Amino acid sequence: MPVSEGLLKILACPKCKGEVRQNRSGNGLDCLSCRLTYPVRDDIPVMLIDEAAPLEEEGP
Repeated sequence: MPVSEGLLKILACPKCKGEVRQNRSGNGLDCLSCRLTYPVRDDIPVMLIDEAAPLEEEGP
């Protein structure tokens, strides 16, 4: 289940305080500035820098 638009508007990357967006697979939130993906587990975003993974390139 995707993260709601309302929640996405208030969430920010904990590292740079920039905007995050839902990735295509729906299992994470991407920060394009930091090139990190924050996981979404049980429909709950885990916004911890230590839990983030390097952003994987998405195809066209």
